[in-house]
Amino acid sequence: MKLNSRQTEAVKYISGPCLVLAGAGSGKTRVITNKIAYLVQHCDYKARNIAALTFTNKAAREMKERVGKTLGKKEAKGLMVSTFHTLGLNIIRREYKALGLKANFSLFDDQDQMALLKELTEAELDGDKDLLKLLQSAISNWKNEMLSAAEAQAYAQSERDQLFAHCYELYQRQMKAYNALDFDDLILLPVLLLRDDQEMRQRWQNKIRYLLVDEYQDTNTSQYLFVKLLVGERSRFTVVGDDDQSVYSWRGAQPENLGLLQKDFPSLRVIKLEQNYRSTSRILRTANILIANNPHLFEKTLFSEIPDGEMLKVITAKNEDHEAEKVIGELIAHRFLNNTGYKDYSILYRGNHQSRLFEKSLMQNRIPYKISGGTSFFSRSEIKDIMAYLRLLTNLDDDNAFLRIVNTPRREIGPVTLEKLGTYANMRGKSLFASSFELGLEQHLAGRGLENLQRFTRWIVEMSENIERGDSVAALRELVRDIHYEDWLYESSPSPKAAEMRMKNVSQLYSWVTADLEGDNYDNEVKTLKEIVQRLTLRDMMERGEDDDEADQVQLMTLHASKGLEFPYVYLVGAEEGILPHQTSVDEGNVEEERRLAYVGITRAQKELTFTLCKERRQYGELIKPEPSRFLYELPQDDLQWEVEKRPVTQQERMQKGQSHIANLRAAMFKKN
Repeated sequence: MKLNSRQTEAVKYISGPCLVLAGAGSGKTRVITNKIAYLVQHCDYKARNIAALTFTNKAAREMKERVGKTLGKKEAKGLMVSTFHTLGLNIIRREYKALGLKANFSLFDDQDQMALLKELTEAELDGDKDLLKLLQSAISNWKNEMLSAAEAQAYAQSERDQLFAHCYELYQRQMKAYNALDFDDLILLPVLLLRDDQEMRQRWQNKIRYLLVDEYQDTNTSQYLFVKLLVGERSRFTVVGDDDQSVYSWRGAQPENLGLLQKDFPSLRVIKLEQNYRSTSRILRTANILIANNPHLFEKTLFSEIPDGEMLKVITAKNEDHEAEKVIGELIAHRFLNNTGYKDYSILYRGNHQSRLFEKSLMQNRIPYKISGGTSFFSRSEIKDIMAYLRLLTNLDDDNAFLRIVNTPRREIGPVTLEKLGTYANMRGKSLFASSFELGLEQHLAGRGLENLQRFTRWIVEMSENIERGDSVAALRELVRDIHYEDWLYESSPSPKAAEMRMKNVSQLYSWVTADLEGDNYDNEVKTLKEIVQRLTLRDMMERGEDDDEADQVQLMTLHASKGLEFPYVYLVGAEEGILPHQTSVDEGNVEEERRLAYVGITRAQKELTFTLCKERRQYGELIKPEPSRFLYELPQDDLQWEVEKRPVTQQERMQKGQSHIANLRAAMFKKN
């Protein structure tokens, strides 16, 4: 498909900073991939001096594949297409000394982070799950806002903020002792480094001579600074974004970063992509009219050359059970009449709790379905076990990994032994692994516990040396065999079938790692085990809730998860006040973001869109009678078809209707004669 005039302008403008305002379905990925090819083929840029940043691994992979098809392997060599966090990790890997890190740093995922916070705040928070979640999110927000623990303490107003800032300090100290980083550090540390070290800044600006950023409206403060420091004075960059699709404020995303660009780069060229290639004109018109109720930084009006198509339907159900029955009933009938696939249908909802009844109805009707954001491959216990072995083998100071596997499978190293080892390690300021070799430990720990512990740590040293010496693939095969992991799965799984499935997952992980070690991955690079472990840990953090499954199944997902996707037929369920817009957002005066979320939902639909709402719904054990969502009334009513509840017809009315029908037929026949 040829580029339209606006897309061509966005591709060919390279002499200064450029913001491409890309409405839903306007072909923004094509612009980015074509621009990369244009820079290499027509502007004397080397692929290795171009970086493109996205928010998901899936988007990065797709982009890399598309550029590869246009450029070919040789021309595309060295091109950096990755997520913000992967680029951050690459910078940290190269500059770890300047950051005061040891080479073998660990990456903590949110579960490791939570375990550490729980342990550190036993006295302050007493294991309160809700408070721990709030603390975890407060630390993440502080890091995204570029605040250190000392700054967080200085700004803290409420008693709880002061407590959380104190816990943040404890957490940072412990992470430093563990030589570990969390997800937010992958942006925070490179930003601090580039901000405070001019030589380092120049080195990276010379390496990345042109920067492209996708979904720019989803950047937070630290990501915005990251971009600004990477492009520097030369300001050769293109960012693509849409303020109408900014729905991640709860993650720190700031759509106003689009406006900041104009302030920081006065020569910014703004190019609007307004032609939508996805939806019917009617779907697009309703979306435009809805979003026009929000204030705008940049005005734009999407249009489509696809005809109006079907009306948008609004279905009313008695209650939530009836809502699920009606949607699935409609879906079955629609599929039968239109000969479509299950994967053409998507059910979108505001909150995960809404999916349960739709799942139940789909199961009862034997309809295949997939929920986005289910259990990630890496959060399965068998994968976390083997990953912990790999993490420890590549970083002997990784206490979290050590604690997970020291007694998995069982080695008779109980909690008492580990508590004594932990106390001794803290006293010595060393890792659990290093402490297990110290002579002083014998004053705290003796007998079988000490013997079993040292047998385990000696074996780890042996394995680690085997890997260092060369044949990592053979060493990994030996590892799974040595620990009798398959036997352990059969002992600890609820059924032999479950054990077999879990072992299959371990084999899958093994084949990924060996492909990377042997350079059989998609970029043909041979990697070290340490690099692979870091990359897989990061991939896990990034890909929870991402899936590439192309099977023929109905897609169920939240409105947030649907961003960037498209489906021929969409059911947007629970279009009620209190659900969409969500009550919390209404109470906090944040209806604008809820409207953007509804806009994202509407613009996922290519051909047909159906809203559903209930007359009554159970909420926290109470029966409530919800109002239809204000957003339904903001849509152009001429494009909406509200399903009216049919009044029961009496026997007499039915007879009258039948008689008049016969009379009409007679009249028509006489007319013909």
